[in-house]
Amino acid sequence: MSGLIQIKPQRRHPDWFKIKFPSGESYGKVKGLVKTNRLRTICEEAKCPNLSECWSHGTATFLILGDTCTRYCGYCNVKTGKPEEVDFSELKKVADAVKKLNLKYVVITSVTRDDLGDGGASIYVDTIKEIRKLNRNCKVELLIPDFRLRNKDNKNNRDDKISIDALKKVIGARVDVLGHNIEAVRRIFLKVRKGGNYDLSLQLLKTIKKINKKIKTKSGIILGLGETKEEIIETMQELRDNDVDFLTLGQYLQPSEKHVKIEKYYKPEEFGELKEIGLKMGFRHVEAGPLVRSSYRADRLDSMIE
Repeated sequence: MSGLIQIKPQRRHPDWFKIKFPSGESYGKVKGLVKTNRLRTICEEAKCPNLSECWSHGTATFLILGDTCTRYCGYCNVKTGKPEEVDFSELKKVADAVKKLNLKYVVITSVTRDDLGDGGASIYVDTIKEIRKLNRNCKVELLIPDFRLRNKDNKNNRDDKISIDALKKVIGARVDVLGHNIEAVRRIFLKVRKGGNYDLSLQLLKTIKKINKKIKTKSGIILGLGETKEEIIETMQELRDNDVDFLTLGQYLQPSEKHVKIEKYYKPEEFGELKEIGLKMGFRHVEAGPLVRSSYRADRLDSMIE
């Protein structure tokens, strides 16, 4: 066990869930900048098991628009409630960190901010502008919420629509990869994403390509929530039918007893099989494995972006 730690489980995880202790010069540099610039990363907020690996490679996924989400998802460890006012100094701090880390590829994501008129799209745009000022050659991947325009009279959200204006804002900011995670298969989607809408998420991914077909799109599915293999493949196919380029598949790990229960642990070979199925479907790249998360080693996409 020297040099390894076991992820603290709500119940005992299979033996393949082991990660290395954080270490190395790159890890220390990222950690130091995050602390000095008072930045947030989804790596920390969501207790990502890959934090040590990604930070040791000099990469991180920066979390903007605060640390409080306006929605509650049964699998997510990010806190929910009433967010604070937008900290506009955050934009330059992120850009400064990207420059000091000399990143060639950066991922920016946010909590969902239904309290903001454009869902925070303009803050994404301004963050990209600040990054480009200091590092013109850095590729930018965004992991965005659904930018949903809510029908307040409809509790089921079935008549909700995407804010096309918000989507056009982020697409017009010269983003290289635009991601939005479906997260769960259709049958159990509302069980774990009560504030979401499965078909609206698919529509968002499709609309991105309608607005600009050159942008690469990305989505992810969390496994272990009670889905069947057939449902996973069906969801993968629906993503491909909506022209998604990149896919991530990872194991759900229950953050606490109050979160949705783990129904199944998938073996590494099962992830390998799903990866091959995805590549045959036509995904340009598939990251699949027990510890994979939506921005896991996103820098590997660098060579696939024109």
